Amino acid sequence: MTDIAGLVRQAQEMQAKLAEAQQGLADQEVEGQSAGGMVRVTLNGKGEARAVRIDPSLISDGEDGAAVLEDLVVAAINDARRKVDDLAKEQMTKFAGPLASMMPSGFNPLG
Repeated sequence: MTDIAGLVRQAQEMQAKLAEAQQGLADQEVEGQSAGGMVRVTLNGKGEARAVRIDPSLISDGEDGAAVLEDLVVAAINDARRKVDDLAKEQMTKFAGPLASMMPSGFNPLG
């Protein structure tokens, strides 16, 4: 017969470790960039934006300049988001060990 109390204890320990991993991930930051670093976006490990830095030489008047700048900001955000996903995957591997490889693509229990 299975030890129910032992299973409950293991589940509680796993839940505590997951909460700790989530907090640790939220405390980390990654930076994405585009245009050779002229546009930089910083996200925390949960994917929340923390900062945007734009090289002043990219700021110009007119619709064309704004459209280019908008595209560069989007590219930097997407770069940072990929890095957040990689960081979450790395943390999940530490947390779940061999079970992490069994998680479906895009599944992120850390955030």
